[in-house]
Amino acid sequence: MNNLELKKIANEVRKGIVTAVHSAKAGHPGGSLSAADIYTYLYFEEMNIDPKDPKKEDRDRFVLSKGHTAPGLYSTLANRGYFPVEDLTTLRKLGSYLQGHPSMQYIPGVDMSSGSLGQGISAAVGMALAAKMDEKDIRVYTLLGDGEIQEGQVWEAAMFAGHRKLDNLVVIVDNNGLQIDGPIDQVCSPYPIDKKFEAFNFHVINLDDAHDFDKIRAAFKEARETKGMPTAIIAHSLKGKGVSFMEGNVAWHGTAPNDEQYAVAMADLEKIGEELNKEGEA
Repeated sequence: MNNLELKKIANEVRKGIVTAVHSAKAGHPGGSLSAADIYTYLYFEEMNIDPKDPKKEDRDRFVLSKGHTAPGLYSTLANRGYFPVEDLTTLRKLGSYLQGHPSMQYIPGVDMSSGSLGQGISAAVGMALAAKMDEKDIRVYTLLGDGEIQEGQVWEAAMFAGHRKLDNLVVIVDNNGLQIDGPIDQVCSPYPIDKKFEAFNFHVINLDDAHDFDKIRAAFKEARETKGMPTAIIAHSLKGKGVSFMEGNVAWHGTAPNDEQYAVAMADLEKIGEELNKEGEA
């Protein structure tokens, strides 16, 4: 899939995020939008998966460790064909299978229930170890928030993964620099993130623009070619990416847009879509 196609899909993923959170009147748009391009690349290019057979044994696994950004994962899964895009409007509604955090019990394509920060990476490490023990060619990907890595459990999991040389594991840190209470370096600085993972025997890739598909592609290629140690991709992103008034604004960590804001957000994304169509025609 070429970059233009991926950009168009990522834009549709962002529309789904905004629509779902607006419909729910609750949720986490900022960190969902910042990771939309990573989600898109993983599900449309990188991972060995099949929406028609979500439980196939040899599939690659993905664990959303920062489970509160479920709207991003749901929109990606819907656009990939795991369930109808229309169902995104049921986010957090009573009786809906799309609740505020992912559930492997109810949602096709979700490999691990998550939400308690720090725990997702531990599950991913366990999956990667199990694949090694079973001698299966399965890769495991997990997405963490940069605020989430303030959790001690993250580093216990990292220590284990590095010690076990789990080169089928890729840890992605969505480094958008903001968490619920403000800038991460003011709340409780996790920097330098790259040096910390290196200290736990990870191969580290600094992805300086997590919205550039050439750079995303190169990062995952390098991770796939890395042998003898797990990989950590530090993905520098923009919180709220794609929606003008959400970009770089910590207030949109866990706030839903009202009707007027929703209209502006969708207009922003429609404009991006039109520009991408023109790029395709050029």
